[in-house]
Amino acid sequence: MAKSKKTQLSPSQVPRVLRIPPMRMGLILFGIGFLLYANTFNHGYTQDDAIVISENAFTQKGVSGLAEIFKYDTFRGFFRDAGKATLVAGGRYRPLTLATFALELEAFGNSPLAGHLFNALYYGLTAMLLYFVILQWLKPSHQKTSALFIAFGTAILFVAHPIHTEAVANIKGRDEIFSLMFSLAALLVAFKTLKTGKYKGHFLAGILFFLALLSKENALIFVLAGPLAIWFFSDTHISQILRTVIPWWLAAMVMLIIRFSIIPTGGEPSMELMNNPFLKLEDGRWAAFSFGEWSATIMFTLGKYIQLLFVPHPLIHDYYPRQIPIMEWTDWRVVASFLSCSLLLAYALVRMPKKDPVSFGILFFFISLFPVSNILVTVGTNMSERFLFTPSVGFSLALSAAAWQLVVRKKTSTKDRSRKLYWLTAIFAVIGIAYAVKTVDRNRVWKDNYTLFTTDVQNAPNSAKLRNSAGGELIANAILPENAQRREAMLLEAIGHLEVATTIHPTYKNAFLLLGNANNYLENYEKAVTYYERALQLDPGYPEASNNLFLTLRQAGRYYGEQKNDLGRSLDFLRRALDREPNDYETLRLLGIASGIGGDHSNAINYFARAAEVEPNNAQAWWNLGNAWYHAGNLEKQAAMHLRARELDPGINQKQQQ
Repeated sequence: MAKSKKTQLSPSQVPRVLRIPPMRMGLILFGIGFLLYANTFNHGYTQDDAIVISENAFTQKGVSGLAEIFKYDTFRGFFRDAGKATLVAGGRYRPLTLATFALELEAFGNSPLAGHLFNALYYGLTAMLLYFVILQWLKPSHQKTSALFIAFGTAILFVAHPIHTEAVANIKGRDEIFSLMFSLAALLVAFKTLKTGKYKGHFLAGILFFLALLSKENALIFVLAGPLAIWFFSDTHISQILRTVIPWWLAAMVMLIIRFSIIPTGGEPSMELMNNPFLKLEDGRWAAFSFGEWSATIMFTLGKYIQLLFVPHPLIHDYYPRQIPIMEWTDWRVVASFLSCSLLLAYALVRMPKKDPVSFGILFFFISLFPVSNILVTVGTNMSERFLFTPSVGFSLALSAAAWQLVVRKKTSTKDRSRKLYWLTAIFAVIGIAYAVKTVDRNRVWKDNYTLFTTDVQNAPNSAKLRNSAGGELIANAILPENAQRREAMLLEAIGHLEVATTIHPTYKNAFLLLGNANNYLENYEKAVTYYERALQLDPGYPEASNNLFLTLRQAGRYYGEQKNDLGRSLDFLRRALDREPNDYETLRLLGIASGIGGDHSNAINYFARAAEVEPNNAQAWWNLGNAWYHAGNLEKQAAMHLRARELDPGINQKQQQ
């Protein structure tokens, strides 16, 4: 792809879009990136936004929370507990993105609009930077037309690609945007500095790279990808390349020192399926995949990533177990993925000495995907579409550079090259439009958690996490007043999702908790109690299950007594509730009433007396105790208790008559 008179085209032979001045094209790409996500501006917080924004104690403090944001694990402000903050495999340290959320909250309050607006702005800026970086890479060694075409093709594929909706439409995805945006800015400065020779420019690049690292740890891939890009797209000597990237390596070292001082490393792998997808049940216990299962499953996901880049449909935000099934090397899909990856890498390595941009695009794709591939460390999920945000740069570059090679094939006249260039530019524009339509349509799903979960579960029926999430949102919405007529249907739908979740993941304690909640709302109290007890078997210290079990037992006791006139069941549930909370006033009161109705005046007196001890300033408690003594035939005791009640509330007589 060196310069040649045969490949030079006159301006009239070049599509009009490629004749747009670079600065204007950059602004157009910025505008496209921004406008593609304009339909998210009326969206709320969704998915992981709660962890980093709406329910993060540090972010919610605004400016005053910045010190804690930089001091602790990213999830510490959400979990509010040092032990729970690192529940996510490996921990997370991404303070810069949280700092921007805190600043936005300080300026605009809890406004999802601000978060979505800034995400769209940053995304547009990232697309513009990518265009300028590709131009900077290619102009020194390629003709102007080829550089413009490849830069245009790369940027248009990137900016319109629907695979980015998770990173942009979900405000939390800003860590992905910032990581790439600052890395591209660092590359742009580094290449410009190589031309000027002003060494302080390299330190600016190092600072920009440090900001990328503070946004998301995956930016570390540019420690390798940065010098590789310089080697591919310049004639810089290796010794000069090494000097150029010294500030990058220093930034990486400082970042790692800070991170490891905040987040400890090591420890045993998680044995919870939602934190470690490479587990399977054997004899009722969780065990690690065999090497064959582990490697085949990872290989399958690599192929799935490539497929989604070419055909981004259907898109889902959740690939938790078992949406990605346990794979074996005998599965043709694993073999196809292995062959595809092998052929791509083989081509990249063979063409690497020729400094082929296609080769670099392929290598960049695999290098940037490696940290989230689960090969080196388990990242907590099999795969995620947001993980393709940076690797998609390599895909877009490789495809655009390969298209240009079709234009300049040997033994092709200038006229034919011009015709091919027009056709390929049109094809890229059409693909860009198709991707853009899909992006805008996909954005609508990210409106809120209810829309997201209930939509995506249709395309990810085997994800225990998504089934659980859909069930939880259906329950939360079913109990809203506006859904009164649909309440039962929504709760039954939730139960259906949650039952599938527990089939996929038999030790999913949160799914059992939610099953208890749904059955409670449906007044299926026996089932609710069974599910809460199952959750507590899995985790005896599960506070939500323990509290909900107690409340359900008490509620069931009232229900069977007041609604069903089933005194036996009522007393049974109430006694079980009292076993869990021996000093609960309401349970004691209900037991007193039920015992009295059943003619067991001795127990009625006992329960009412205990209730009065629990709340000695409650006039009604003493009045109830007096009534119990009356029915037991002790009028003296009755008078004494009623006197005590009147001392606490002189008007209690009138209240009892009303």
